[in-house]
Amino acid sequence: MAKVSVVKGYERYQNIAKCLKLIESEIKLEGKKVFIKPNFTSVSNQLAATHVDGVQAVLDFISGFKVKEIVVGEGSGTGDTFKGFRNFGYLKLRKDYNIELIDLNQDSYEKIEILDKNFDPMKIRIAKTPLEFDYRISVCPPKTHDTVILTLGLKNMVVGCIIGEDKKRVHQGYKAINLNLFRLGKILYPHLSVLDGFESMEGNGPVNGEKVELKACIASTNFLAADAVAAKGMGFEPEEIGYLHYCSLGGFGTLDTDKIEIVGKKIENVKKTFKPHQTYKKQRNWRIKNEDEMMKKLN
Repeated sequence: MAKVSVVKGYERYQNIAKCLKLIESEIKLEGKKVFIKPNFTSVSNQLAATHVDGVQAVLDFISGFKVKEIVVGEGSGTGDTFKGFRNFGYLKLRKDYNIELIDLNQDSYEKIEILDKNFDPMKIRIAKTPLEFDYRISVCPPKTHDTVILTLGLKNMVVGCIIGEDKKRVHQGYKAINLNLFRLGKILYPHLSVLDGFESMEGNGPVNGEKVELKACIASTNFLAADAVAAKGMGFEPEEIGYLHYCSLGGFGTLDTDKIEIVGKKIENVKKTFKPHQTYKKQRNWRIKNEDEMMKKLN
């Protein structure tokens, strides 16, 4: 049974530290090359990006393990990634923790096959660094989204690892994008998801929404369980999120939160009903008729 930690408190750093401590026995970092993926959907709007305190809490936790290497990498959706590193206070991490910061948009790459809007194969460029590291950590705020209802741990990892303008190519309509996120998740899933919900976003996310002070953190070594618990905590049914549905069918685990071991707070202790994006009803039109056939193709 997947284990998910849920913590609620009045300080972001402490929330994340406590969340990770609750699942410490699940986290196997010894001897690993660790890649940490924050989220810079915007390089100027802090509410749309991962707060540096969240990454610092993860780095402090990692310091208790003997790891080979740590890299913090992001490929901003808009603007220069290093502008985000500067604006959000990440540059100090290089000196304080002796780590490297990299712009994934400038990374070497591999070409990976996904689907276009007609479900025909097409290739996009994926940054090589996260593919080469053997432990990937997603650290991001949970937000409503303009295409896939919610953006959570998995989506942060896979879309941020797409090179530059190819990020736009993954957006092939409501049906194909959810399949594509599952396809990319098969090769780029996070080994640890940390959802920093101290301040989250509702409404017209992932950039232009409004602040929700959830003051909670969710973490798990099973990304699907973490995303399912987060969706439930935001007032959505996990099964209505297309890419989570496909990940469940694809063998990553259950979306039934009653079958997930939740330690710390209960979902009900942190739950707030988020206002969805204005296109929410249209976004729910992600289901396809030949689901079984498509899953066999993608697997």
